[in-house]
Amino acid sequence: MRKALLIAIVGMLVTVPMFAGGAGEAEEARPTLNVSVPWSGEELDQFRPVVEAFEEEHNVDVRYLTYRAEDLSSVLPAQFQANQTLADVIFMWDWWIAENSEHMISLDDVWSEFEDDIIPPSITADGTTYGIPFTMVAKPGFWYRKSFFDEHGLSEPGSWDEFLALLEEIGGISGIQHPLVSGNGVGWPLTDVTEHFLITFGGPELQLDLIDREVSWQSDEVRDIFSDRLIPLLEAGAFGDPVEWTQAVELWWDGDYALYFQGNFITGLVDDPGDLGVFPLPGAEAVVTGPDTFFIPRYSDQQELAQEFARYLLSEEAQQIRAETGGKLVVRGDIDAELYPEADQAVAEVVSGMRTTVPDLDDTIGGDWQSEFWDQLKLLWVQPGQLDDVLRRLDEVE
Repeated sequence: MRKALLIAIVGMLVTVPMFAGGAGEAEEARPTLNVSVPWSGEELDQFRPVVEAFEEEHNVDVRYLTYRAEDLSSVLPAQFQANQTLADVIFMWDWWIAENSEHMISLDDVWSEFEDDIIPPSITADGTTYGIPFTMVAKPGFWYRKSFFDEHGLSEPGSWDEFLALLEEIGGISGIQHPLVSGNGVGWPLTDVTEHFLITFGGPELQLDLIDREVSWQSDEVRDIFSDRLIPLLEAGAFGDPVEWTQAVELWWDGDYALYFQGNFITGLVDDPGDLGVFPLPGAEAVVTGPDTFFIPRYSDQQELAQEFARYLLSEEAQQIRAETGGKLVVRGDIDAELYPEADQAVAEVVSGMRTTVPDLDDTIGGDWQSEFWDQLKLLWVQPGQLDDVLRRLDEVE
């Protein structure tokens, strides 16, 4: 029986779906696990089959709380200060987990059972594992509708010049506002496409050096990528003005734009994922992958059950179920790629063709710098002439 529970947490009202079988005393007898996830809508629906299998296998009820990481960053410190937690398992940014590990239990025992099967690394502090990835998004390139490309005789570019020619051809199609839609919100979709330009024309090593603050944003290497590649496209109107990213999906799908740089979770946000195609910038040797990482707060009163849930999430059974629902790549390397829906198989092909993968730049650095990066890119998108001020600011912020 599906119910809904309203919980007030630090001034916020959250609707929590409850999945329980039976009623009365039988329902009360089932242990309950509260799980905070960053997903809603289609993304949450893709996660549900995994949870439902766990509920049936372990005779447990799982309650969801949907919180964005941005919201958790302000909610959790107050909770932890009071030795409380809003959930028993929480999905959160990797860097945040590493910086707040004193509020989490060790997951060394869980990780030791699965680390040989998992592609992304765990999140550690002082040699102890506190965060473990469950799924990951890849940010493989520019998504397009196959039907749109077929209708207008368009094809994926094989060089930078062909990419520019494609944008010009798309710009001449009736009904197109701009060839590229600019997803926005807090700012992260703009960071994704920016990072793709940096990785393509500076190599994956540049991404890692920027994360480690070993290269200046004002260096010739970085500035030239902006000034020679990205800024001309902004000035020419190839990109539209920033639009809230989910609204951007609708506008792009309806044909106001032709290309959208996004993560592979976009396959769960459209009506016909089979109509999706994707390509990276020509010459790219790496793409960003970002894991969905969870931790268990030390203030949970269901730590043993939470660890059982963690083990199940990493099991071959759970990973196969999650692969079949699509929208994300699973973290186990032994899952058959044919289990994925067609659109996700295309992502896997892009990723497999790369020399390496790299972490998300702003998610890895985090903190005040991340929010500043978001703000500065929003400024750059509408005022490309501010490039030097933007780069200077990115060097200044810690």
